[in-house]
Amino acid sequence: MIHEVFMPALSSTMTEGKIVSWEKSPGDKVEKGETVVVVESDKADMDVESFYEGYLATITVSAGDTAPVGAPIALIAETEAEIEAAKQQAAQSTPATDTATPQQATASTPEPVQTAPAAIADTPSRRNGRIIASPRARKLAKELRVDLNTLRGSGPHGRIVAEDVEAAAGKVSTPPAPVTTTPAAPTTPAVMPTPTPATMPAPLPAPPAAVPLGEVVPFNTLQNAVVRNMMVSLQVPTFRVGYTITTDELDKLYKKIKPKGVTMTGLLAKAVAVTLQKHPLVNASYTERGIQYHSSINVAVAVAMADGGLITPVLRHAEQLDIYSLSRTWKDLVDRA
Repeated sequence: MIHEVFMPALSSTMTEGKIVSWEKSPGDKVEKGETVVVVESDKADMDVESFYEGYLATITVSAGDTAPVGAPIALIAETEAEIEAAKQQAAQSTPATDTATPQQATASTPEPVQTAPAAIADTPSRRNGRIIASPRARKLAKELRVDLNTLRGSGPHGRIVAEDVEAAAGKVSTPPAPVTTTPAAPTTPAVMPTPTPATMPAPLPAPPAAVPLGEVVPFNTLQNAVVRNMMVSLQVPTFRVGYTITTDELDKLYKKIKPKGVTMTGLLAKAVAVTLQKHPLVNASYTERGIQYHSSINVAVAVAMADGGLITPVLRHAEQLDIYSLSRTWKDLVDRA
C-alpha cells in the first residue's frame, strides 16, 4: 500500500510550510514515529515524524521549497516492490512540479561554483542568508554560547545538528579537560590552574552580522507570519485602562519562591489566570453569533527569539496549575521553542 505524506499544520496560524531538509532519502527504510522531514512553520523549525512504516519511495517537494498545508510532499511505500508504483503515481499526479524541479536543480548547481570564494555564501548551512539548524542545535548553541555562523553543518543538506554544536563547544573547552583528567600525580598543580577558564569569556563576543546595505532582503516564513498577525491585530478594537498597583507584596512573594524555580513571568501568568477566574466576564471574545464566554483560561506570553523572531507560547488551563507547575511548563515551552 502507498501512503501520502502531507504538509502538516504545525500551528493554528500556519497556511504553508517550507521544507528545511529531508532526514531520509528515497529508498530509505522508514519506521513509524521516525523523523522524516524538517519543516519550517510560521513559528519555528520542527521535526515531522512518519505515521507509517515502509520505504520513502519519492519526494515531491524538495528541500527549500514550500507547500500549502495538506498538500502531499512525499510518498511512502509499505514494501520495496511498491516503490516503482509510487514513483509513477507521483509522476502522474504532479507532472508540473517534476518538470520544474530538474530546472531548478540545474540552475542551482552552478551557484556554489561561482560563490566558492565567499566564506559565508559557500556554507551549505546557510540558505538565502538564513542559518539552517535543528531546534536542538539552536538551543545548545544558546546554552554553550556557540556562534552558528561559524559552523559547517554535518547533517542532511548541510544542516547544523546538535553534534556540530557540541563539537564546536568541545574545541573551546578541551584545554581544561586534560587538567581534570590528570589529578592523580600532580594533585596540587591540577587545582591551581583553575584560573584558566576565566579566559574563556574572551571569545564570547560574536562578530556583528553582515548586513546587505542597499538591498532588500525578503522576509522568511517566521517574519511573514509576525507581520501578518501584527497587521490583523490592528483590526481588533482596543480599549486601555491605566491603573496604579502597589506590588510590594508581590515582590516579597517573588523573592520567597524564586529559589524554587518560579519566574516572574510564571507569577504574572498565574495572577492573570486567577483574575480571569474571578471575573469570567473579561475572559470573553467577539463572534458573529454573539459573545463567546470561554470555559478555559489559556495565557499566551510573547517571547523574543535569538534570531530575531517572535513566538507566543500558550500556557493552557493556567487556572488549574499551581505556580510551580506553571513555571515548569513555561520553561519547557520556551526551551522547546
